Amino acid sequence: MKIDSFFSNNIKKALKNNPPGEWMPELPEECIRLSSGYPDPALVPSQQIKEAVAKLIEEEQDLPLHYLGSPRIDLLKQQIQKRLHQRGMKVHERELLITSGACQGLDLIARVIIDEESVVAVEAPTYMEALEIFQNYTKQIINIPVDESGLQTSLLEEVLKERTQKGLPLPRILYTIPTAQNPTGTTMDLERRKHLLKLAGEYDFLIVEDDAYGELSFGDSPIPLKAIDTDGRVLHVGSLSKVVAPGMRIGWIAGNEEFITAFAWFKKDLDHPFAQASVASYLEEIDFEERLNVLKEIYRKKCDTLINAMQIYFPKSVTWFMPRGGYFVWVHIPGLNTSELLVRSLVKGVSFIPGEYFFLNPQAGTEFFRLSFCYEGEAEITEGIKRLGQL
Repeated sequence: MKIDSFFSNNIKKALKNNPPGEWMPELPEECIRLSSGYPDPALVPSQQIKEAVAKLIEEEQDLPLHYLGSPRIDLLKQQIQKRLHQRGMKVHERELLITSGACQGLDLIARVIIDEESVVAVEAPTYMEALEIFQNYTKQIINIPVDESGLQTSLLEEVLKERTQKGLPLPRILYTIPTAQNPTGTTMDLERRKHLLKLAGEYDFLIVEDDAYGELSFGDSPIPLKAIDTDGRVLHVGSLSKVVAPGMRIGWIAGNEEFITAFAWFKKDLDHPFAQASVASYLEEIDFEERLNVLKEIYRKKCDTLINAMQIYFPKSVTWFMPRGGYFVWVHIPGLNTSELLVRSLVKGVSFIPGEYFFLNPQAGTEFFRLSFCYEGEAEITEGIKRLGQL
């Protein structure tokens, strides 16, 4: 039996892409993980979640273990609505869809809105799993560079004008991580945010706002694009993975009701009642604002530790963007292939992610790499940077 004869043509094309997760290095034992985009293990509220689950089962018995039994499923949606409202986003019940993490949200958006003929604009560099998702649906992807102030909207405008003049198709969606971008840690300033929304109206495209790190800014939290969107063009994708626990798989899409209805049409996982009810039970018991303040302070200190170590141990030719939040620092080493450096670095017990995986054209990222300060402790971060500096 020829298995691939049963695959659709679209799937055959998608399977020619690089395998998902190819960017993730195999790590030796005792490796210092400057590659991991995971929360600090000490900051994952395992005991509080355990207590929340115990309370949930005691109060609701078997209800959270059924398809639609727990009233806390609706409560979670209300809790997220409240949080979005506090950040300037007035989202009604029918304008919000709970998803299994942000990645399911991105995949639903791609499935509903883009096809082989669609053009997608992305930041360069950008989140590698978003690239994997979009490439499953279209090959027509264009790159817009990022600098220390985020997406360069002036360059985006030039691209849009040029494509219009040449009669080329315009983007249907633009994907951006405007706050504490992955991988660069940069944040789009307010002027650019307004300019991006203006361009979306003029050139008739949607903005997919990935807000995974939006509540982990080290200073004042920037206003989300969704909060200043007056035309319904922003699809806001959020997640509790970075601020609660990634294994709970709680994310969402906030947007125009017609879009949300279409996304829900294709979301055939019957939700995840136990996880959603458990997180709702946990959120009932905590001061979320206080938790965010603790997270931001700890991650800011760890970021400072990494930056200070690079200033001490890295050659002067090495440069980086100063993160304004999130988990990551984006580093440039002129003249050095960072994928080759990773091979030697793993021997020394330090991991990172080479820059090639964050670009549509891998060659554009050969001199860059992403360092994470989120997972390891401060002593491990310093030691890891010292070893990298020696290499």
